[in-house]
Amino acid sequence: MLFRAFYALPDSIKGADGKPVNALLGATNLILREVERFDPRAVVLCFGPDAADYRVELFPDYHAERPEVPKDLAPQFADSDDFFGAFGWTVSNHDSLEADDLLGSYAALEEAAGGRALLLTGDRDLYQCASEQTTVLYVRTGSRGAEEVTPAEVQSRYGIAPEQVPDFIALRGDPSDGIPGAKGVGEKTAASLLREHGSLERVLEHAIRMPRPALRTALLDGREQLLAFKQIATLHDAKVRRPRNRRTDWSGAAKAARKRGMNRLADRLAKLG
Repeated sequence: MLFRAFYALPDSIKGADGKPVNALLGATNLILREVERFDPRAVVLCFGPDAADYRVELFPDYHAERPEVPKDLAPQFADSDDFFGAFGWTVSNHDSLEADDLLGSYAALEEAAGGRALLLTGDRDLYQCASEQTTVLYVRTGSRGAEEVTPAEVQSRYGIAPEQVPDFIALRGDPSDGIPGAKGVGEKTAASLLREHGSLERVLEHAIRMPRPALRTALLDGREQLLAFKQIATLHDAKVRRPRNRRTDWSGAAKAARKRGMNRLADRLAKLG
């Protein structure tokens, strides 16, 4: 959310100290829109390294093309704990697992407790979490709010079930993560293989009998790497604790926004309070 907002809003939006606050402001607006829409019992913001070490060890080119954090964004990242904490929101950090792993872990905890989870993200990897109790809120540009992605939507869009998303990513690849997938395998072929065989492992078991020579070669030669890609795409349990009920502190949020020169946001938050 911070990266998205940083590039969407001009860095001329500055706080009282003259430093940009565009990422904090834009991310807050994205989150607030969904908080007002759904009125959740708790809000958790997840932070982690851009690329988990174990994923890089599995495939060195994982996230290799990701840009460095811009110098005007780094201070806003550093201020995130204090700023979002003032809203009464939980800020969850992990040293070795990525934010997606945390999001998936919180959703699993909420499901286990009989609750519902909403995952606000711009990353389709999290479609693997869609279930009867967990809805992915996929961020879109414009003023329409996030798109609700359910298991039915994943099936309609890709022709696979949510639990097959890591297998799908391994076969098709994911350019945003630097994962090339199986040579010559696109979206339609990946979905067709998974509908027929159920999982990447089963696809690889039947690879020798594939009628297309190029596909057969790609699967047989790439077996170990494809299994590594699936492991990279699969979310890991971050061993988090289920957050307690905690409503948004509108007064505290307004003070935090005004302190950083976000006066229009502060007025809006005070009105909500």
